[in-house]
This record gives sequence, C-alpha cells and structure tokens, in this order.
Amino acid sequence: MANTETALKECLSSIDGATAAALVDYTSGMALGTLGGGKDFNLEVAAAGNTDVVRSKLRTMELLGLKEEIEDILITLNSQYHLIRLLKGRGGNGLFLYLVLDAGRANLAMARHQMRRIENELEV
Repeated sequence: MANTETALKECLSSIDGATAAALVDYTSGMALGTLGGGKDFNLEVAAAGNTDVVRSKLRTMELLGLKEEIEDILITLNSQYHLIRLLKGRGGNGLFLYLVLDAGRANLAMARHQMRRIENELEV
C-alpha cells in the first residue's frame, strides 16, 4: 500500500508526460498532497479549481437521475491534458487524483491505466 507522497511520485515517474499530480479533497477543495507544477503552474489553484468541475458534474448527474459513477474526467488544452480520477474505496470517498500531462509526450490510454493501478495501491 502506498501513501499520498509515494502515489504522487509514482504518478510523475511512471506516467509518460506527467508534469504535476495532486490528491484533492473535493468536499473542501483542499489539496492533501501535490508534486510538480512550478512557478508557471500553481498546482494548489488548479486543484481547488478542479474541485468545482467535479462538484458540477456530480450535481448534473444527480439532476439527470444518472446512477453511474464517474471514473475520470478529461480536459484537453492545446498543450496539456488534465486528468481527474475520482477515488473509490479504502477511504477514498470525496477524493480525486489530479494529473497534468504534456500532450506531446503523453499516451492517454496508458495514463488512465497507470492511474487505476496507482489508485488501487493508494492507502488514504
């Protein structure tokens, strides 16, 4: 079982094109852990902002009466992919893994696969 720091390091080291990762509590908007980003990319602000994305999608699904669960949310930009994976089980309720990828180097299918593996190993 991996802790938050180990899981975030695993995201950046095992996922091609990963430039930043965070574990976020979408009930509060607080990042429980961050790694990467830099002076040109404030990961704390991105994590808090993506909390609104998750909340909005969950609210919309409720209004539509959808009984599905969100696996992940993908936001594509010109040069980046932002991948949000809602966590399930082992204390993961209300949390999501947030990953920023360089679009020129990333393989989305592999990134999603690796995030599932990291999620399964994460102990919160």
